[in-house]
Amino acid sequence: MGARTDAVLATVSLAGFALALALVGTPLSGPFFALGCAGTLGFEVVAFRHYETVRAYWERRPVQFGALALSFGIVGLGVAFAPTAVLSAGTGSLVTYLLFLVVVASRAR
Repeated sequence: MGARTDAVLATVSLAGFALALALVGTPLSGPFFALGCAGTLGFEVVAFRHYETVRAYWERRPVQFGALALSFGIVGLGVAFAPTAVLSAGTGSLVTYLLFLVVVASRAR
């Protein structure tokens, strides 16, 4: 497992958000997209401080698939209640996470 698995899960989740955005026809909101970006960066700072604990939980397959299922649940709730805000923030967080993975992978080489 590792960055490749993380990237696949994030990409699948992002595809769900993108599909929902397209189906609902709502535009991306810059402020909510930025909020999602900031949320991911904030989480990564905290996760880095507790790397061993976070990694120990994240390496469990049920946790990974639970997170993916949760992301699709968030997509569904976002579509139903606040598509612009939720889908924009989710998209921002996932795009940021994928870029974060690219940076980490490039530094590891």
